[in-house]
Amino acid sequence: MIIFKSINKLNKEVNFKADIGFVPTMGALHQGHVSLIKKSQKICKKTLVSIFINPAQFNNKKDYEKYPKNIQKDLKLLKSHKVDYVLIPNIKDVYGNKGKKKFKIIKSKKILCAKYRPGHFEGVLNVINQFIKKIKINKIFLGEKDYQQYILIREFLKKNSKVKTILCKTIRMNNGLACSSRNKLLDNNSIKEAASLVSNIKKIFNSLKKNLKNQSIIKDFIDENKKINIEYLELRNKNNLSKKINKKNAKLFIAFYIKGIRLIDNF
Repeated sequence: MIIFKSINKLNKEVNFKADIGFVPTMGALHQGHVSLIKKSQKICKKTLVSIFINPAQFNNKKDYEKYPKNIQKDLKLLKSHKVDYVLIPNIKDVYGNKGKKKFKIIKSKKILCAKYRPGHFEGVLNVINQFIKKIKINKIFLGEKDYQQYILIREFLKKNSKVKTILCKTIRMNNGLACSSRNKLLDNNSIKEAASLVSNIKKIFNSLKKNLKNQSIIKDFIDENKKINIEYLELRNKNNLSKKINKKNAKLFIAFYIKGIRLIDNF
């Protein structure tokens, strides 16, 4: 495993004409990240993992500052999974001296997380844009847990590059809670509480698949769980995130807070 601290050195020493899969991360790696790496290793000859906590995608400074970090543990995990290349750039290396380009998401796209986290996805697209401009990747691996992010990146890359997006399924803990770096900020009781909520959401989705007209159960569930801060619970079309849904394309999205920590999921 070769570790690079700069994009310039990475480009000088790595032959990007070879088939290299790219797994962008913000560190605090877990089994969800491992699944992306394994998928890349299965499809591509080499795999590049980046670790970069992107300040542009945090709309809350405190959230950015408390984001979990453990670079040595991350590197140990990556080495154990025989990752070929790791990139750990700094902010200047990614964005240069000109600063962050301002991306705009059209009003119709400001739904789900984009509605509640202003500037978040603009920051995500910003860093993805920097990576594809500076690194000659042709495949990028993204997790289904961050499904809205996947849709926006996929659309952006279709318009602006030849990079292919590959969606990888959500990896869950034994209790059903989706693996997330933010889980590291929760104690055991909070993890159990989150897992219980997610289990109930899955039951709602299974019920809705049988009868999409029964959407009043969504409102009823929110009303019954007012002790938990549910930011949104919405059915959307998995192909384009519109509200034009049927049994084949329906996907249920949720964002909620447990002990002040924001978690997202979808079914």
